[in-house]
Amino acid sequence: MRRSRLRHLGLAGLLVLGSLTAVGTLPASAADAPAHSPSSPSSSSEQPASAGLLDALQRDFGLTRAEAEDRLAAERDATGIEPAARRAAGKAYGGSWFDAGAQRLTVAVTSDAAPSTLRAVRATGAQVRTVEHSAQRLDAAKARVDRLDAPAGVSGWRVDQAANRVVVDVVDDERADNDVRRFVRQAREAGPVTVRTVASAPRTFAAGTVGGDPYYTGNVRCSIGFSVHGGFVTAGHCGRAGAGVSGWDRSYIGTFQGSSFPDNDYAWVSVGSGWWTVPVVLGWGTVSDQLVRGSNVAPVGASICRSGSTTHWHCGTVLAHNETVNYSDGSVVRQLTKTSVCAEGGDSGGSFISGDQAQGVTSGGWGNCSSGGETWFQPVNEILNRYGLTLHTA
Repeated sequence: MRRSRLRHLGLAGLLVLGSLTAVGTLPASAADAPAHSPSSPSSSSEQPASAGLLDALQRDFGLTRAEAEDRLAAERDATGIEPAARRAAGKAYGGSWFDAGAQRLTVAVTSDAAPSTLRAVRATGAQVRTVEHSAQRLDAAKARVDRLDAPAGVSGWRVDQAANRVVVDVVDDERADNDVRRFVRQAREAGPVTVRTVASAPRTFAAGTVGGDPYYTGNVRCSIGFSVHGGFVTAGHCGRAGAGVSGWDRSYIGTFQGSSFPDNDYAWVSVGSGWWTVPVVLGWGTVSDQLVRGSNVAPVGASICRSGSTTHWHCGTVLAHNETVNYSDGSVVRQLTKTSVCAEGGDSGGSFISGDQAQGVTSGGWGNCSSGGETWFQPVNEILNRYGLTLHTA
């Protein structure tokens, strides 16, 4: 086995868990749940998060310790009830998100919903907001926008459930461009669409060879996402199927077994040659290394944190699901989740985690961790389903 990468956590506590039979040697970040469905939420008797994760939430959200604990507990409850609330809303479902102010899940329901439907949604513990458009209509409108050819000045589009609209992001300096204006006009014809300006176009976060705890494909450095049985998942733009991969010490790890980019941004790498996998996300000394106990999808509005080999550990908020992103090099990637977490070159492929639930692997973004920015990740459950993988769990 190579050098142990679990020095940040005092892994005596982690290794007590019977399922943690193989100790990782690379900067592995891991999640659990079977490939075809997320695992059950953690027991309410468990602590909401490690002390280090709570510290990070206090720092990045300006919360007290008690407020951070309360928020994580409320987010866990919201994640747990969302499927039932969606079923209760039925065809009237207009979307859902975590309301940080109310500390509750909000479910949008169309104005033509029967009173019994509203009662059924509230019975799950969610609060209700009446909206004009159903999620089905918004998704159909976004699908029509997906079929358009996006110019470089359009950075992405998504369904904004709280706004009850499809939101198209246009780079501020490109608003007057004729191709951008034509795209916006066609997008508005697709359905309920609104336009927002952004400071710059997103880019992927691969980088040249530098030190740290990365993995390398040739002279490109990226970050490990989550351990699976037999390897790890990461971003597709970091390497193509068949490409060899080396670890932080430049020793051979394994090979890209599958990779998809653009349209998607996911890949998985087989692991061997003395490298092991563990269900852990590195805290980089900022927080304790994090065990992952599930992959239940965090709602919009929930807190989320990212671990990567360049900027290490940062937190923010889930801003949108199922966004189509038009990267600055012209690569279009669909079904990404948008966050307010910062990232930089070399963070690509790294782990996004909400509480103790794995969320996805870093795809790209704009800005940096000095001045701020936004990032997108590829949801982990989609990667597992695509390749028939099983997350290595704690």
